[in-house]
Amino acid sequence: MPAEIFHEVLTETEVAVRDTLRRFAVEVMRPVGEQLDLLSAEDVIAKNSMLWEVHRKYVEIGGGSFANDESLTPVEAARIRALSSEMLGWGDAGLAISLGVSGKPTALAALSGNPELIEKYTLDKIGCWPITEPNHGSDCIYFGSDGAHGGSANMGDCVAKREGDRIVISGQKSSWVSNGSIAQVAALFTQYESDGVKGGGIFIVPLDSAGVTRGKPTDKIGQRALNQGEIFFDNVSIPLNHMIAGHDDYHEILESTLVQANGHMGSVFAGLARAALEHAVDYAKGRIQGGKPIFEHQAVRSRLFEMYRKVEAARALNLSVVCRNAVTPRPETAVTSKVTSTRTAMDVSTEALCIYGGAGMIREHPIEKMMRDASVSMIEDGENSVLGLIAASRL
Repeated sequence: MPAEIFHEVLTETEVAVRDTLRRFAVEVMRPVGEQLDLLSAEDVIAKNSMLWEVHRKYVEIGGGSFANDESLTPVEAARIRALSSEMLGWGDAGLAISLGVSGKPTALAALSGNPELIEKYTLDKIGCWPITEPNHGSDCIYFGSDGAHGGSANMGDCVAKREGDRIVISGQKSSWVSNGSIAQVAALFTQYESDGVKGGGIFIVPLDSAGVTRGKPTDKIGQRALNQGEIFFDNVSIPLNHMIAGHDDYHEILESTLVQANGHMGSVFAGLARAALEHAVDYAKGRIQGGKPIFEHQAVRSRLFEMYRKVEAARALNLSVVCRNAVTPRPETAVTSKVTSTRTAMDVSTEALCIYGGAGMIREHPIEKMMRDASVSMIEDGENSVLGLIAASRL
């Protein structure tokens, strides 16, 4: 099948990005993702792990900065981000998320406009985005306000307080922090207390600071190449200029970040779905049953068309949402992208496994891994049903 990203004619820049990331996906992401999938969670992040090489090579090819050209319009930049994320998801979904979240602190530094932070927190430092907490799931993010389902203000498991010209952070973030065990710097979204008032705050936190410790990396059924783990803060002190937002700006930046994150997830898992479809078509054309390739059996072709229909619908929706949100961000539309693409990835990878039959269950073929990777996507960055309830409240 043709591995084009969008039906529209691509610009010269988009073609260059697509071709660069396609090579990276085929030559680096897929083989390394397969290797890491077989390792323990501890071995995935060991010093001799190929995970480090993936991050290094991604920065080397300019990954994470393709859409940073100031001459691009917001929609043009959004198209490149969507194209990049889909191509990375086509390569390996777990690694795609790891690479994507790694740039969060760099984005916060750019948002601050502070030259010191911009120079210090560059893309060559692996980043993470600690927001989820042990006692709070998808509704923990609106610190200091009513939860997603009503009720009293959320009390964070992690709290930042201003003490003079420093910010002091105590508590923990949960075992689902992507890159949590390996990150050098964090884009920390947490509860912030100032002058007796509780709300949200956003900070850049260097994770070599005194008082930072990590839990064991989380052992999961899928996306095993994506390291996730707890981060503990024991009176961690950072300079005041590492505070990016306080109570007044927290919600606006939070919503913008969530809109972009859900769009990224939509693109990544549209890419996984497309990869699963392509593998299924290739297998169906080569697998002989009844004296001919199973692709020539009507039932198989019908099944493949339904998979194709779902993939193209998810890709089209995601591109539309990402471009619209580049102009007028709306969390509810971003949620439609994330939920649709992750459900599509789960449906299509499951159907692909059925087309493979018994062969699909063995690790020699990539489909069982794709199905496991897709299953995790239904929960991460917000469980789909909960996200749907939050989005519905905005209609």
